[in-house]
Amino acid sequence: MVEFPPTTSTKVPPEESSTELVKGSDKEVSVEEFLPVVEPFTSAIGFPAGRQEPVVNRRELWSYYLYYNGDNGVGPMNYAMTLFQSLAFAAGYDPVNGPGSSCNADNASGRCVLPWAGGTKTVSSVVLVANGVSFAVMTLIFTTIGSAADYGTFGRWLLFVITVICWAAQYSTMSLTEPSRWGVAMALYMIGFISYGATLVFFAAAFPRLARNTARAREFRRKYESGEISKEEHDLEESLEKNRISNISTTHSNIGYIGTLCINLSVLIPLKNNPKSDNYALILTNTYWVILGIWWFIFQQPRPGPPLPKGESYLTIGWKQIWLAIKQYKKLPYTFVYLFAFFLLADGLNTTGTLIGICQNDKFSFSFLQNTYLGLAQAITSTMATLGYWYIQRHWKFSTKTMFVVTNVVTVLIPLWGMIGIWTTKFGFHNVWEFWAYNVVFGLFQAPYYAFSQTMMAELSPPGFDNMFFGLFGLSNRASSMIGPNVIQAIIDSTGNNWMGFPFLFALCACASLVIWFGVDVVKGRNDAVAWAMKARVGER
Repeated sequence: MVEFPPTTSTKVPPEESSTELVKGSDKEVSVEEFLPVVEPFTSAIGFPAGRQEPVVNRRELWSYYLYYNGDNGVGPMNYAMTLFQSLAFAAGYDPVNGPGSSCNADNASGRCVLPWAGGTKTVSSVVLVANGVSFAVMTLIFTTIGSAADYGTFGRWLLFVITVICWAAQYSTMSLTEPSRWGVAMALYMIGFISYGATLVFFAAAFPRLARNTARAREFRRKYESGEISKEEHDLEESLEKNRISNISTTHSNIGYIGTLCINLSVLIPLKNNPKSDNYALILTNTYWVILGIWWFIFQQPRPGPPLPKGESYLTIGWKQIWLAIKQYKKLPYTFVYLFAFFLLADGLNTTGTLIGICQNDKFSFSFLQNTYLGLAQAITSTMATLGYWYIQRHWKFSTKTMFVVTNVVTVLIPLWGMIGIWTTKFGFHNVWEFWAYNVVFGLFQAPYYAFSQTMMAELSPPGFDNMFFGLFGLSNRASSMIGPNVIQAIIDSTGNNWMGFPFLFALCACASLVIWFGVDVVKGRNDAVAWAMKARVGER
């Protein structure tokens, strides 16, 4: 373990401290008052010299991987949405044939609507509304309590509570057995989806701190501080260490995806004629996560943040921190350019996935079994791709951004392919083979996308402010998608054509990718983040 000399608290002269005048008051408020204040940085790489954090041990690291293995999204993202859409479709009617008609009838027009707010809304639009509202709630969660997770042990307990809520929502789906319960299905899907999205963000916020405290990272920090290696060499090795943990955890998520789907086949195949087989599969999926996920809360070592400032509340400190952090965008230009571009990119990719999922469910008649086979194709290729990309990056020392750019190209091409479906039914997600191809291509290129986007954020985040900036990242990654689904559902409601949503999504993904490719300098952004963190700690901003 690397030993750091003890330090004493640093007093900042009044003239060096940043202050602001509260509107409508004569009281001056220090900017630093709402930031986590701990001992100052003495290292040029931004490691807190006055505080020892436990070195990551094998048991803790494996419990981290296993949590992500269980938190693979099969239940709250895939099965729950399919069950909700299936019940909504069964409860709906054909608007051409009128109320009481079946959307599955031989003479059905192909459209299916539900009573909604005094009128009607297509089933596809209802699913998109559920997603849009879910992302809006995620926005509120990430902005209100995201930054508060940097204080004390709040982040640890926050992840535990949100995880339990998600588990409870998944187990409650056993009650969804009749089309008349589509409203309850919508509510449980939203609760599960919101809490699942929150678990990803707050769990990911632990990753930079883990990566900084592995034995390998500590050894390279020691070599740097003793003058054995340069800062550039240290930064490269630390980046590779972050990518190692990120890629291995993503691989575990994919392995969990494969394992969960294979286990579910033991229910879906022999009980395919049982009306509750889908519910049983959801319960089994959730139990898999519970068994693997609980160990993180047992073996995670304590790395608490500073105490909450006197007079502050966990419900208000987040808003103040985010506002003050955003006001510093000129000092962290590349961090905020990345957050903005990723806001658009995540919106485009997440909504594209939802729209293709709706088309896929329609094509395969909401079959859990067919979706399981498709999911296996995606999961197997995702695992291969994540390990393959990591090998390529480690062997040739490619930067995180270079690897991320490669995945972005396919992110843009997916909605472009969907656009073709506007003018022809030969291509553009109209055929069975296209959904197989989509899941394989998604696995090969978009699974590494998640790993590298997370590592990009870790490299551009000021050390010690992980939850604050990963909260903003979560806002970009999840909550941004309250825009896309609402725009797309309005387009679908207006045109009656699911494929008309793809042009908007293509433009969104293309613009965001161009900004990331040409507007984000990771090396300069990382140096800016370390400098900003050092000044924030000693109150010199």
